[in-house]
Amino acid sequence: MTATALEDAIRALAHPGRRAMLRLVWDDERPATALAEAAGLSKSAASQHLKLLREAGLVQVRVDATRRLYRADLAKVAEVAGFLDDFWATPLERLKETAETRHRTGRTKGRGA
Repeated sequence: MTATALEDAIRALAHPGRRAMLRLVWDDERPATALAEAAGLSKSAASQHLKLLREAGLVQVRVDATRRLYRADLAKVAEVAGFLDDFWATPLERLKETAETRHRTGRTKGRGA
């Protein structure tokens, strides 16, 4: 995944409505109207959010007569998740070590003398 594609995917995931719609199509494809209703969005807003998810590569669309059916692209989602796991692994480990050290020594941030 290119840096630009990764940025687009992370930006797409930043909105709670888009995350909700992505969860709804995780295991099964659904039409845009059902996604709009389930996410509590207008059809127009849902359409714009789905467009961003599609452009970011997080969902695939299949045309069935007059309906567009959406499904999560789990391979792309896994790429983003892998990046985020790698990105946070070292900082979170350092944070854990710092917290454990402070706990053992009785030092906590903001503690008065």
